[in-house]
Formats: sequence, C-alpha cells, structure tokens
Amino acid sequence: MPRVLLIFVDGVGIGLPDPTVNPFARFEPAIFAHFAAGPAKPIYGTGFVTPTQATLGVPGLPQSATGQTTILTGINASRFLGSHLSGFPNTALKNLLARESIFVKLQEHGRSATFANSYTPGFFNRKERPVSVTTAACRSAGVRLRTMADLAAGDAVYQDFTHRYLRQIGYDLPLRTPEQSGANLARIASRYSFTLYEYFITDMVGHACDMTLAVEVLQNLERFICSVLDEIDPAEQLVLLTSDHGNIEDLSRKTHTFNPVPTLSWGHRAAEASGSVATIEAITPFILSILGVRS
Repeated sequence: MPRVLLIFVDGVGIGLPDPTVNPFARFEPAIFAHFAAGPAKPIYGTGFVTPTQATLGVPGLPQSATGQTTILTGINASRFLGSHLSGFPNTALKNLLARESIFVKLQEHGRSATFANSYTPGFFNRKERPVSVTTAACRSAGVRLRTMADLAAGDAVYQDFTHRYLRQIGYDLPLRTPEQSGANLARIASRYSFTLYEYFITDMVGHACDMTLAVEVLQNLERFICSVLDEIDPAEQLVLLTSDHGNIEDLSRKTHTFNPVPTLSWGHRAAEASGSVATIEAITPFILSILGVRS
C-alpha cells in the first residue's frame, strides 16, 4: 500500500538566481537548485521539481489562508472567497476544510492520516485564539494534535525541528540536528497512508528580509529534508514538498511574491507529479490518486 508524506513549507517561491536578493543563490544546494531559476541540476538523486502556480487566477498577491486551504482541499479557495485571505482561515474557509479537506476524504475511504507537528501546552490552554489552516483541517476531521509528550517520546516533530525556540521559552528538551528530526519524521510517515508536516519559519524569515538568517534556515531545512529522503522506502513512499506562495526567494521586498512555487517529488510514482501539479489546486487530487482515492 503506497504512503505519502507532504512537507508543506510556507512562503517559498522560485526566484531569480541573484545572490543579492535570493538566499537560495547564496549556497550550493543539494535539493534546492531549482528554487533559484537557473541551469537544471539533479534533485537529490531521482527527484523531480515542478513550477506550480499559486496565484489562483485571482488579482492580488497570493496569501496563506487561501493558499493553504487550496492545497489541503483541491478547491480554489481564493476564487471561492472572491479574494486572497492572509493569516488565519475565516468561517467560510473553516467550513470548506470541514467538508473537503484531504483528511476528511481519506477518512471516508478508510485511509489513515496524521499531522506530525507537535503543539505546546499554551496552545491547548487558550480558549479563544485564531488557528491555522492545518489546525482547523485536523480539528474538523478529528485528527489528533500531537503534544510535547509526543515530541519527547520521539513521536512528533516541532515546527522548529532543532528545538532552539522551545529551549528559549523554557522547555527542557535536548537540541536536535536537522538529520535527527528528519529521520524522526520519516519514521512517523512510515506508519500512515498520509502524513502532513508544516514548516513556516521560511515565511517569517522572508518577511524579516534577513539574508544571513535566511541562508541558515534554508541550509538547515535542506539537511532536514535530505535526512527524510535517506530514510524513506522509495518503492512504496512518495514525498512531496510544496508551498502556498513565494516570499523568501526575494528579500528585496517584505511582501509575498507572484513567483511560482516549487513542488518537489521523490519516491513512489514521483515522476507523475511533473504532469499533475501545475497549480496548487492539484496537490490534493494528485495525492488522492496516488492513494487510490477518487476526489
């Protein structure tokens, strides 16, 4: 039975190979070569990259709430609302996720699905707070949200996979290398038909326009992803990496970009992604087809 791991990386587009604005052009990448548009290079062995449109045919810069909802439902959320929506999903998008998310569709067909990220106790203790698209999708589908206990037991991965942030705010957890956390994510993904992992530090760094930090973040992220790829079974597992909009690839501006986002694929039927994910609307339908589920 095939299994799919979707690594969602917030705010990453395919930019110009200009090291003055694009941190991807500041180091020699193993898998991020195509994130700075230039001569084609191998994508970590047998991987593939597809430029994927995230503008959704709606005027204005693409934004997170509508982009992420589109990725997780296969429905053009910007067209559904009539505009792009930044930040957190509104009631209309939450209702759309409750009806159409990939988690709901997989459950309807008896497939297992999980969200690998862990949450701090502060999240669960707040009665009223906006929630992300991924959190809303999981909650509406009854997907369990992982805790710090899961993280300590090696059954979760924090959004900062090095644990630096957690230690700064007082959690007594050991630091983790990107390789250790990547191997942990691969172990989690081996147990489910579909696993989602979300990383949003890229979008935060892109808005900050900090080139030095951006290069460090991207190099660590690449090490993390390479570790995942080293651990998967490519005969049965498909790893996809995609984004909701551009940002970090152009640090000359503090806003999102109109650039296409990269969809990278490795492993089981990875080559099929190249002809199947021209827009972010196509991500969920493609995953469902790999898992034998009709959308």
